[in-house]
Amino acid sequence: MRSGHRLGHLLGHRLGHRLGHRLGHRLGHRLGRQFGWLWAAYGTSALGTWLAFGAFPLIAIQVLHAGPAEVASLSSVGAAVGAAVAVPLGPWVEFRRKRPVLITMDLVRFAALLTIPAAFALGVLTFLQLLLVSVVVAAADITFRAASGAYLKTLLPAEDLLVANSRFESTAWTTTIIGPPLGGAAIGLLGPVATVVADAVSYLLSALGIRATGGHEQRPEHREAARMRAGDLLDGWRYILADATLRPLFFNTVLFNGLVMAAQPLLAVLMLGRLGFAPWQYGLAFAAPSIGGLLGSRLARPLVTRFGPHQVLVVAGTLRALWPVGLAFLGPGTGGLLLVMGVELGLIFCCGVFNPVHATYRLQRTATDRAARTLSAWAVTTKASTALLTALWGVLGSLLGPRTAIGLAGVLLLATPLLLPRRAAALLCEPEPAPGRT
Repeated sequence: MRSGHRLGHLLGHRLGHRLGHRLGHRLGHRLGRQFGWLWAAYGTSALGTWLAFGAFPLIAIQVLHAGPAEVASLSSVGAAVGAAVAVPLGPWVEFRRKRPVLITMDLVRFAALLTIPAAFALGVLTFLQLLLVSVVVAAADITFRAASGAYLKTLLPAEDLLVANSRFESTAWTTTIIGPPLGGAAIGLLGPVATVVADAVSYLLSALGIRATGGHEQRPEHREAARMRAGDLLDGWRYILADATLRPLFFNTVLFNGLVMAAQPLLAVLMLGRLGFAPWQYGLAFAAPSIGGLLGSRLARPLVTRFGPHQVLVVAGTLRALWPVGLAFLGPGTGGLLLVMGVELGLIFCCGVFNPVHATYRLQRTATDRAARTLSAWAVTTKASTALLTALWGVLGSLLGPRTAIGLAGVLLLATPLLLPRRAAALLCEPEPAPGRT
């Protein structure tokens, strides 16, 4: 046990120093060894996720010979049920140390994903197992996000949160660029199950990285009541809806994310079906513009320094809503491909600026003792509404045609800036306690 501790300490000192100081120095701002490990863990799991992008549908189609309805249910039903499962976990996480929760959620995802290659090797893999694993992973994802946001809020001072979130955002877009091509090559050589193994291992490495952050985390104060009441499940939503700044931002992001994601399957149908684009062209149309997200995330902090967080949030949030309607005018050939890439580049660049500012704005506006519940409620609503809107737009695509349904989503997105906060909030101070129970 002692040797393991010494080895972990030695590795933590070396790699944490490199990530937290060399990278921090290169980017002009040091956030310390603990954040360096957390950042490395995030990047590892994000890369694993993108390596396995599309693996479940491919397994369902190629191995289990599933039909379109079953394949669609993997993302929609799995995400919706996973969100429902995660509802009680937000209040549960709030009153526990966040680092052990993060490690546990990583290990849960590692174990759940490993059942897929194990069942495949034994010849007993079923569609029900794929669906159950997708539910477990979705619930663990939501819980991890809630705990990680709350952990980050205690790990760093408020003035460093934007730097941290910008680095997470740039890492996310970097893995988006390199992950799918590498995963596609691995699937071509070894099959989709191999990328599931890589994804599982990435969560194990993430858990080890989070464990290596070390440090003492203070245990949150427990509530007076020992048992969690049914009404406690809604505390996160109560907190959001009672805050004049968080409330419009919540509805804006939920609606925006849901409409953008709902149009994606229809865009795939339009491009790969009626317009005759090759699969590599479809992949290129979305992979190449991700460089805009990397650029936007690097510009977020300088823009906030010059114009202030509220101004950047409103302008970037407005600009990102203007792009998707252009996809309704998609045509065949090189012109159509360039149109998609241009729209996606503009959209992703604006999201690259918006996302870290939004994440920081939300964290700084949320009381520390409400962070896990608030972030959990936010993620549950986003995932569930995305699943619902994706299913609804699938029906609209069948009735109206994919192009019309895509255009309708784009028109509705034009209204989302009306839901952005109209006034700048006091961000660097702890907000007043939420009304109601404490």
